[in-house]
Amino acid sequence: MGRELTTGDFDKLFELQTQRLGEAHFLVMYWAAQGEDLACRYNITNTFDDMKRLGITRTKQTAVAIVEALAALCFIEIREERNRKNIFITTYGAKALEALVLSGRFVPRASGYLEEHAKT
Repeated sequence: MGRELTTGDFDKLFELQTQRLGEAHFLVMYWAAQGEDLACRYNITNTFDDMKRLGITRTKQTAVAIVEALAALCFIEIREERNRKNIFITTYGAKALEALVLSGRFVPRASGYLEEHAKT
């Protein structure tokens, strides 16, 4: 049979997963974490609006695919609350976000929705 997996194997897998993430993935995790800090519900519609405003995508389908990929990796959790699919960062997502911030590959960009919410 094959060998048993070690902590090092899981660390390597996590590193490979985070290396494959793009700017859009980074931003969704960043905005989800920022929304939680502001005690503001950040959802898939907000994600699409922000990505469209920044010129990252023109379709909601792309935004949904990015969110679903992060959910499949357990980096975010999607909760249906009052007809909205709100996005929350998980412990694994926070660790991935930290790794991406430290790598310097991406620069945080403002969420129009969260900026508006912070003003109120």
